[in-house]
Order: sequence, then structure tokens, then C-alpha cells
Amino acid sequence: MSRYFIYLGYNGKHFCGWQVQPNGWSVQQAMEEALATLLRKHVAVTGAGRTDAGVHARLMVAHFDWEVPLADPAFLVEKLNRLLPKDIAVYRIVPVIPEAHARFDAVSRTYQYYLTTLKDPFNYELVYRIHTSLDFEAMNEACRVLFEYRDFTSFSKLHTDVKTNNCRIYQAGWTKEKDVWVFTVQADRFLRNMVRAIVGTLLEVGRGKLSVDGFRQVIEAKDRGQAGTSVPGHALFLVDIAYPAELFPDGVG
Repeated sequence: MSRYFIYLGYNGKHFCGWQVQPNGWSVQQAMEEALATLLRKHVAVTGAGRTDAGVHARLMVAHFDWEVPLADPAFLVEKLNRLLPKDIAVYRIVPVIPEAHARFDAVSRTYQYYLTTLKDPFNYELVYRIHTSLDFEAMNEACRVLFEYRDFTSFSKLHTDVKTNNCRIYQAGWTKEKDVWVFTVQADRFLRNMVRAIVGTLLEVGRGKLSVDGFRQVIEAKDRGQAGTSVPGHALFLVDIAYPAELFPDGVG
């Protein structure tokens, strides 16, 4: 049995998220059905994580197994892109060691959230527009508080099935790209709804409704009810996932 990582991106607007759902069209389902059509057998696809409904991925990684080594992975990429809907693009398929796991072997994941105060008829589906000015200096000061903690229960969706709410955040901050502010956050793992809850709480800091010390107290409370409202998912993108080099026998990751 040969294992492969498949690198893809998708616009999440019309999907119920990555994971297969009983009452919605998911990216995982689209991928499995496309592979089954081309390989003429059901192929289970395991993603690096679960993006929520409406959330996008500039880069998602998933793994699948096939009975024999693929003769031409690049040709399979071409065939998949012809078959998949316009919302999904496959970038490449690379062989990995048999034990490699797209979810459990990831060493970091990076998300970006896009925010603007300007009305733009061309980006409203991908950027969250707010109608008040924000103190981004204070918001970035609050971002630095995130590095001091591991338990982010206050930013987690309630009643999830994870064993721990501990995460290690490596990067967090706001930068401006023309008229859009971009929040970039990198961590070893993320909890359900975590990025959207962090951004929503940072907006409270930016509006002057929550101090930086208050932001710290929200984290220490370990109570989702203390944090801000989650921002909409349409402006959130999964942008990168990193893996150890030893997973790739051909040296390509």
C-alpha cells in the first residue's frame, strides 16, 4: 500500500466545511468522490484538520492510500482538476512514508483573517467589513499576550471531543496590505472556532471595550463566555501546514 499527500486549495463558500457531514456538501466528500471516479474504487481521504462552513483554504493537505505506486501523480492532479468543481484546486500529489499522517504529523498550521473598514464590491465575500475604526497597536499588544499561554479554552467551541485545549502559538499579529488588515496566526494546533474567537476578542480590544489586561483575564478565565463573539467565517483562510522533512522519501514536501 502506498500513501500520498495531496495538496489542495478551496473556496469554502458553498461547502459545509472540510469534513463529511450528513446534511451538507463537504470538501472531503468532493475529493473522495472524484478520486473514486478516477481510480474506480472508494478512496478514503484524511485531512490535516477541519475547516468550518464557509472557511477557505489556500492550502489544505490530506492523505490517501492506493494499492500500488501511482505511475504518474501529475497526471492524476490534471484529471482531478478537470473533474472537481471550480471551488477546489489540487496543486500536487506527493509520495510519503507509509506511516505519515496529514493531521497528526503536522508541526504547525497557519491561518489568516482579512478585515477592512472600506466598502469594496469586489472583495466583500472574502473580507470582513467593519464600520468603526480600530486601535491596531493595542490589538497587536494583546496578540503578544497569546505567547504566554497554552490553555485556550476561552477561545474553543464548547463540547468538542478533544482531549486537551492546550496549543502553542508561534506567531500572531496584524499587518496592513493596502486597504485590508490581515491577522496571521501560527500554532502547533488549533481548537474548533479558535481563530474566529480570538479575532472577535481582539476586536473588542481594538474598539476600546477591552484592555490588554482584560484580554489576558479572558484567557485565564478558561471560559468561552468571557471571550468576544466569533467573527464570520467567510474571511478566514487556512494558508499553510508544515511537516517534518523525513515524511517525504523524495525530499519534496
